[in-house]
Amino acid sequence: MQKLKTRLRRLYFRIKHDYFSFDNIVFAVAIVLCFFWTYSSISAMSRNWELSQKIATRKRELALLKLEVETAEMENTYYKSAEYQELSARAKQDKALEGENLVYLPENSETAKNKYKTLSVEETISEPSNFSQWMSFIFGT
Repeated sequence: MQKLKTRLRRLYFRIKHDYFSFDNIVFAVAIVLCFFWTYSSISAMSRNWELSQKIATRKRELALLKLEVETAEMENTYYKSAEYQELSARAKQDKALEGENLVYLPENSETAKNKYKTLSVEETISEPSNFSQWMSFIFGT
């Protein structure tokens, strides 16, 4: 029993003087502060990055909305113009200016409709092969 007491006292002394010395406590506090500072810096940087992404997204949305507003204003000015009103009157009410004649053409015949259907895309466009493209690129022909 006395041996156990002695061992416990020695262990207590060693822990108190070796591990809980002033230098070791200051070093442990410094390590904890470094970890805390690193964690807070990383979290602040990630938050700043997220906020900058949100700001960039909002700026793009704002630019798009400004462009849409500008387009709508231009359309409104076009719809108020005399040119649009004249074109609209011609299209909807079959009106014409003085001296203009309206000509009605008959429907296209079947031969006219099928005239250009016989040509295929492969026949009209002939691309050189990949090898010949490389040869012309390398030798400059």
